[in-house]
Amino acid sequence: MIEKFENAIRNSFFNQLPQSEREFIKRKTLLLKFSHQEIKQIIEMARDLEMWGEKNIVDVFPDHDQKKVVFSRLRATYEDIRNKPNSYENFTLKNIPKEQKFTFKTEKKDGFGLGLCPVASEKTRCCNLMTLDAVESCGFDCSYCSIQSFYNQNAITFDSGFAEKLLNLQLDKNKTYHIGTGQASDSLMFGNKEGVLDALFEFARQNPNVILEFKTKSDNIKYLLNNEVPKNIICTWSLNSPTIIENEEHLTASLDKRVNAARALADKGVKVGFHFHPIVQYEGYLEEYGGVYERLVREFSPKEVALVSFGTLTFIKPVIKQLRSREFRTKITQIEHTDASGKTSYPDSVKVEMFKHAYESFEAWRKEAGEDKVFFYLCMEEHQMWAKTFGYQYSTNNDFERAMLGSYCNKVGLEYLI
Repeated sequence: MIEKFENAIRNSFFNQLPQSEREFIKRKTLLLKFSHQEIKQIIEMARDLEMWGEKNIVDVFPDHDQKKVVFSRLRATYEDIRNKPNSYENFTLKNIPKEQKFTFKTEKKDGFGLGLCPVASEKTRCCNLMTLDAVESCGFDCSYCSIQSFYNQNAITFDSGFAEKLLNLQLDKNKTYHIGTGQASDSLMFGNKEGVLDALFEFARQNPNVILEFKTKSDNIKYLLNNEVPKNIICTWSLNSPTIIENEEHLTASLDKRVNAARALADKGVKVGFHFHPIVQYEGYLEEYGGVYERLVREFSPKEVALVSFGTLTFIKPVIKQLRSREFRTKITQIEHTDASGKTSYPDSVKVEMFKHAYESFEAWRKEAGEDKVFFYLCMEEHQMWAKTFGYQYSTNNDFERAMLGSYCNKVGLEYLI
């Protein structure tokens, strides 16, 4: 049994558990003779409970002498804790950096990093966004971010040939493109380091058929305030409730700083937008998010805003594994995981509640048309979710893309080229 236990804990999170929990799990395993898979699942449950700041595995372990009964009850208790509405009331952070610490690298890279949105799929309604990896990796430390699964978070990489490649990019002049730079990193947090914004601004000027979107959680807008911004550049902020920013979006700008930065650019005439992705369920979340929605409606006019998007937590296995490997606390994975087109997410009932509430909160903006129209959309959601929350849906991704591009072009005063 010792050999089975040693094999089971290999390549697991066992050694990241507190000493007392490791000794407890080993003792119970030898006593009850858990299987290889049961041992691994118990370790994962123990790791999650620690990350969530909940009772530990010792506290919730059933007192019984039959293995099947013990494991069944333990699993049920774990699921009850995971599926209950989260509360941040007594949640304390652990091992969260107080400041950004990273190194910069500039190197010649093969390829260009321009491609389709990595989550584009016919299984979900997708806008066919093209993404441009101007920078690789991000200096922020959001608990839920998938970037940490693909890049070294401590190394920010710039392509020394980026400006030249961008100028030589051949696009169809008779087609409108929507390109975003905020997928592999934050669009603005590094400003014009290595001439990135210089290159992107020149690209926008040379390609008026491109809607270029800068997406950020920073308030680093100095370059944009000090330079003339091409009208085909839109700046969008990923926003969240103060509770989620404080507990899960580490090192990012505060809600006030993000909104104030958006206000400053809107005052300059730059079209702005807002992404609420992910909306996170916790006790009192609708009221707190509602306050953010009301603030935007109060402080911005619809003619200044190009878009508002909604989305929520979705996970793939590598991201969950990466989160479990970190020595920190988060409640992001403490949700009722259901299948979502090959990923896991909230059940539909929760999504309908959060998206419907969000969409209806912007009623004042939804009434506007023409140049004042704000484009609302769901990001990475299944087709039928649109009808359930917005009351309408697009038949195909291409229909969605055409509606979005037509609205953006109308907003910034450009001709939409199909």
